[in-house]
Amino acid sequence: MSLVVSPYMTILNCTGVSHTVFYLLGIPGLEEKHMWISIPFFISYVMALLGNSLLIFIILTRSSLHEPMYLFLCMLAGTDVVLSTCTVPQALAIFWFHAGKISLDRCITQVFFVTSTFMSDSGILLAMAFDRYIAICYPLRYTTILTHMLIGKIGVTILLRSFGTVFPMTFLLKRLTFCKSNILPHTLCEHIGLAKYSCNDIRVNIWYGLFVLISTISLDVFLIIVSYMLILRAVFRIPSQDARHKALNTCGSHVCVFILFYVPGIFTTLAQRFGRHISPHVHILLANVCIVAPPMLNPIIYGIKTKQIREQVTHVLFPKEI
Repeated sequence: MSLVVSPYMTILNCTGVSHTVFYLLGIPGLEEKHMWISIPFFISYVMALLGNSLLIFIILTRSSLHEPMYLFLCMLAGTDVVLSTCTVPQALAIFWFHAGKISLDRCITQVFFVTSTFMSDSGILLAMAFDRYIAICYPLRYTTILTHMLIGKIGVTILLRSFGTVFPMTFLLKRLTFCKSNILPHTLCEHIGLAKYSCNDIRVNIWYGLFVLISTISLDVFLIIVSYMLILRAVFRIPSQDARHKALNTCGSHVCVFILFYVPGIFTTLAQRFGRHISPHVHILLANVCIVAPPMLNPIIYGIKTKQIREQVTHVLFPKEI
């Protein structure tokens, strides 16, 4: 028996038939507004590419910025470019050309790269919190502790952790038989969102997804909070008020990025868990905000709040006026 539920195709409802092609609808319920919704998506993507590429260029080409804080920022900018590129162009293709067709293998590949890149972002934020902790609590040993060799090892560890924890998801998805709908009401593929369209028992997927969340993102948040509690304790022991203000000011950019990265994700999780009466398009818009906003705003935050970055950006963009 077949039911036509979309202008894209007819969905087979027969047990044993496993779909190898899926169709992303974008933001269901707002199809008529897709063209308008695409405008902030496009602007945010262009800003993310330009801002993060400029940050990477400046940090790599200016020897004065080859310090731990800026090297971690360069890593963050790189992962932000990857995260944006894995998601926004596909969303724009759906909004502009209704090009939502995606193969199962490509869908699973997107799950892998989006999830692992998101985890890499989280790991880099933890590394940046560690950097601020060493800089404030052990300023005399800062350069001897955070050597370029250690920074490289931290970067490799973050990548290995991200790829290693997400890689099993690809096998957990490949083992499934997708005999339900192949219409995905989203702008991108995600682990449980894809798994729930299978006819198999997906409890392993759910429990493994929970394990990954707790062992990576949740652990990172906990350790970042602990590091800032230790930083605050050290700062308030400084007798000079000016020194306290200067120490706290060095953490301002990281705290803003930390809030921007994690808070929308927390709201999205709470909305999915408790917001059963919230329209589906609200859930999808929130999920997209988590992916679109940080890569666009991170370079702006660091450009405004970090004097060294601001000076180098001005020197690159307006060389004749310096």
